[in-house]
Amino acid sequence: MRIEKPEGELRRGWTTGACAAAATKAAFAALRTGTFPDPVSIRLPKGETPSFALALEGRGEGWAQAGIIKDAGDDPDVTHGCTVIATVRTRGKGVTFKAGLGVGTVTRAGLPIAVGEPAINPVPREMMRAVIEEQGGGDVEIEISIPDGEALAQKTWNPRLGIVGGLSILGTTGIVHPFSCAAWIASIHRGVDVARAMGLTHIAGCTGSTSEDAVRAHFNLPLEAMMDMGDFAGGLLKYVREHPVARITIGGGIGKITKLAQGAMDLHSGRSQIDFEWLARFAPESLHGEVKAANTAQQVLDMLGGNLAQHVAREAKLQIDKTLRGAPMAANVMIVDRAGKIIAHAE
Repeated sequence: MRIEKPEGELRRGWTTGACAAAATKAAFAALRTGTFPDPVSIRLPKGETPSFALALEGRGEGWAQAGIIKDAGDDPDVTHGCTVIATVRTRGKGVTFKAGLGVGTVTRAGLPIAVGEPAINPVPREMMRAVIEEQGGGDVEIEISIPDGEALAQKTWNPRLGIVGGLSILGTTGIVHPFSCAAWIASIHRGVDVARAMGLTHIAGCTGSTSEDAVRAHFNLPLEAMMDMGDFAGGLLKYVREHPVARITIGGGIGKITKLAQGAMDLHSGRSQIDFEWLARFAPESLHGEVKAANTAQQVLDMLGGNLAQHVAREAKLQIDKTLRGAPMAANVMIVDRAGKIIAHAE
């Protein structure tokens, strides 16, 4: 259960990916020098440099490990308070990854990590590679463990996504933004107010940092035009319906925009799911069964190609127009892939 802080500024936290990178840096330092840096600092993708206290240290011949307790700030999800442990061993060629106790393994297609790989997402992997490289590099295996992670994962969508054995190591920015629905939606409203006060005629709401960067670059929008929408498409659209601007762009990945196209206004995985029978409408009859049995919208996109994204974008725009109820503004939808490329645009 998520806890909401009733008043005051909500405190940010750190992702499992950030904790894993910091633990990896400390363990590799100990492997090389015999000494654990404590606290240990890392550089996040956006340039911030937080420090983390170590909760666990250990080393032996050819290995060292460090653990960090995850602090999710005022967003205590199921991983809040868990210990993220990195064990670094001198073996293999380059930097490789292993799922330790409590970290899942991918068993189904459609996720950003290949089947059979540890459920450690691309950005956390890059962060861990970076902390190895900044200390001189080496041929190492990084094993990430989370005690009790397998039990905690039962409270997440991992089992349904085909991630077995534990949790995923997640995060694209390293930062957990507090998930108070009321506070987040209020911040969206304040963002619209500021944009209108500045005389901006085009604003955008995106589901994450990758789509936000792509949409902002495409339209050359100022930072003040970018609403931190996240999963709360309805919170943004219903507010601009009453406080319109000339133009609004909604951007996101294929999964989130598919939910929007199906009429969901809260795009969080815990409160809306993808209807694969609906997606099968856009597939040849010979593929209906495969689409209905799919695990993710990305998997269906891989099956059907870019035309699916354009269909989904058009359907999402229809839902946006329906929500705006004739407000005097133009809306468009962009779908952005994981590499930050715009793959569909409905105007």
